[in-house]
Amino acid sequence: MRMKTEELTAKILNDNPNLDNYQIAIAVSTRCDELENGAHSKLNIDPNSIKAADLALMEIAQGLVVIKGFTDIQK
Repeated sequence: MRMKTEELTAKILNDNPNLDNYQIAIAVSTRCDELENGAHSKLNIDPNSIKAADLALMEIAQGLVVIKGFTDIQK
């Protein structure tokens, strides 16, 4: 079962206390653009079965992607 958007956002905020919702939104948007422009997902999920924004949020919550400019979520 997938986590809800609110749960994923709460996990990111908990793991990265220096971030706020606005920064997370920018990070998700950046990763979403990458995914929609051909980047491969770091998760073992069919990208056609999930929205790019949800996939991006899941990747960030699991620390699987690096979003430049937000050093707190770079793993």
